[in-house]
Amino acid sequence: MQPAIEVRELTKTYNEGKSSSPALRGIDLEVEAGELMLLMGPSGSGKTTLLSIMGCILSPSSGGVRIGGKEVGNLSQKELPAVRLENIGFVFQGFNLFPTLTAGENVELMLDLKGVHGHSAKHRAAELLDAVGLNEKVNSFPSDLSGGQKQRVAIARALAGDPKIILADEPTAALDSHTGRNVMEMMQRLAHERGRAVVVVTHDSRVMEFGDRIVRIEDGLIAKTSHELEIPVGVLSENSQPDTVPFA
Repeated sequence: MQPAIEVRELTKTYNEGKSSSPALRGIDLEVEAGELMLLMGPSGSGKTTLLSIMGCILSPSSGGVRIGGKEVGNLSQKELPAVRLENIGFVFQGFNLFPTLTAGENVELMLDLKGVHGHSAKHRAAELLDAVGLNEKVNSFPSDLSGGQKQRVAIARALAGDPKIILADEPTAALDSHTGRNVMEMMQRLAHERGRAVVVVTHDSRVMEFGDRIVRIEDGLIAKTSHELEIPVGVLSENSQPDTVPFA
């Protein structure tokens, strides 16, 4: 079976004037359907750049990118939006909801891009919001929602196109422990129960228990991959205290 996402010898260099800065330096990585992968590493390590290339937002400087077995790394910026729309749902740290639209209308906007309009779009948006526990918030504006509710609207919107791949950039960063756990449980269900390939970029060591695989990136390179839950940095012995508070 083809991986949902596959990158080979991937590089990305940002050029500013006469200077250049390598963000990725030869990444090889596969993400399978039904897998929740965590991308972890320090700020500036290349996590978000890698996620953006996998999500067809950025083009690589070199190397291959395959989505469902189809090479997309060499596509132009005009061709990439169609690939994103067909295959990928995004969940951003800042939610990226339109403030003048209700929760239902924010979800309907994605459905409209997929060719679903009118009553059908409203009905489907209500179903998606109900699936994330927000059936009573269909007509609420983002300003009337909590951080966790906004994130769940963002997840419902990401699911509106029924994408095979869900990419999330720091989805728990602005959330409390209880809400963060709910969001990650939702991501886990998308992978395990609906067979989606889910990739989560995070600094939050509290989410480690949810990852089927943890990929650590440092200085644009894969430093370590683990299929097992590891002790967060800072836990040095059974008597020491962790540097983060685990999800309750």
